[in-house]
Amino acid sequence: MPTGNKYFDSLVSANNPVGEVIAVNKFLISVRGLQPCSVHSLVLFSDGSRGFVQQVNPDDVMVLHLGVVELNVGMIVVLEDNQLTTKVGKEFVGRVVSVMGEPLDGLGPIAAEATWPIFNTAPPLYTRRLVEDQVESGVTAIDALFPIVKGQRMALIGDSKSGKSTLVTQLTINQKNTDQLVVYCLIAKRRTDVDTLLSRLKETDSLKKAVVVVATMFESLIVNYLAPYVASSIAEYFWQKLDQDTIVIYDDLTSHAHAYREIALLSGVSPGRDSYPGDMFYAHSSLLERAGRLDSTGKSLTSIPVVHAANGDITAYLPTNIMSITDGQWILDMETFRSGVRPALNIGLSVTRAGGVGHDDRQKKLASQTLKILADFRQAEEFSHFGSELAVEAKKALDIGHNIMELLTQAPNQTFSFLEQEMMMDIILNLAEGEMLDIAKMKDEVKKSSKMVSQDKDFESVRDQLKQTCLKAGSSGPSNQEEDNHEAAQ
Repeated sequence: MPTGNKYFDSLVSANNPVGEVIAVNKFLISVRGLQPCSVHSLVLFSDGSRGFVQQVNPDDVMVLHLGVVELNVGMIVVLEDNQLTTKVGKEFVGRVVSVMGEPLDGLGPIAAEATWPIFNTAPPLYTRRLVEDQVESGVTAIDALFPIVKGQRMALIGDSKSGKSTLVTQLTINQKNTDQLVVYCLIAKRRTDVDTLLSRLKETDSLKKAVVVVATMFESLIVNYLAPYVASSIAEYFWQKLDQDTIVIYDDLTSHAHAYREIALLSGVSPGRDSYPGDMFYAHSSLLERAGRLDSTGKSLTSIPVVHAANGDITAYLPTNIMSITDGQWILDMETFRSGVRPALNIGLSVTRAGGVGHDDRQKKLASQTLKILADFRQAEEFSHFGSELAVEAKKALDIGHNIMELLTQAPNQTFSFLEQEMMMDIILNLAEGEMLDIAKMKDEVKKSSKMVSQDKDFESVRDQLKQTCLKAGSSGPSNQEEDNHEAAQ
């Protein structure tokens, strides 16, 4: 019987599989018929709303409804497509969009170039190439100690309010200086969180190199479940079709897992560990494995999932799941956060399994020295609590360690290039006895100094000039110390 919806009627006339709604539980729709169809097939209801197949049972099909108006029993549904797709295109760059691809920034409609499967499969191994080029995050603690390379999957794990979103925002801001695009996916966020991110990106003129996909906590579970897959599809189009290096940030996958758990429990799926569905690991692994580097073009998709570790427990189900899928993790902890260090990176627990290949010889040398000094610094700090007199080596480690921690502390809108980071780190690690640096002044001056380095041989002379500019008044270098000793001898 004709419904008045010409498109719906044309699908029925084309002999597409048709079914009847037999039960409605908010967004969970049981449909009789609709065979043959597969999981994730797109369906159209007679009222014009859409949904997608979540389960195919012997007697019925479970459909997740994407509309906002509740359906009625007896409505007709027809198969529209064998896969769920999203709109993609270069016009999405610089825009804020919903999970359905609709603009949320008031800048008018977006012309889509194509559609892309939301649940796309990851590229097979034989189409991939080894990763090797470092991503410039602009955050010294990341780039110098635990770098990430293009095509890597790096988890960011931490407790609430430990600075996870701020760190990935810094990384996003810094990409305005690089050739990479960022697809930033917000999952089940408060409106204030969305506004904070957008205001920071607009203030720094970074939105021009980003796509922001927004799913708020007030939207349906289905929308929040689909959000990271949609963001991955948009990023894949830039990567695979437009040959563009891209970073995709999922903020955060814990909220995504919670949405999926609620959907699964309401659907009657048998719960597994922590009441998550049995395929929870697959849901995240199939998403994160879509990142990598293509052998045909050399272009890459870098994936950064953000994960909440309640009370800092990184051994919980979700954090360990994500850690087993990714190629390393940045761990943020509240103890470091309370000490005033930003980002609050836990040097002992954080690790990168691929990032080191992106470091040049100077970076590797500086990273090795820094990690050794920080290990000595932590030990010296423990001893200093007892009030006993420290050995000369321990005092030196304490002084250098304090300087390094001050250097690693960055404001949210502050970023440094690789050259600037190397220059500052080199100065701090090679301070002579008695020399004291004005770290804040060095962070300001290094921007000017780095522009004076046109080739590698200029590095040392410019570094020494910067050091002299930033030495505190009254601090004595080797030459001054020798003169003082000579005068004392006379």
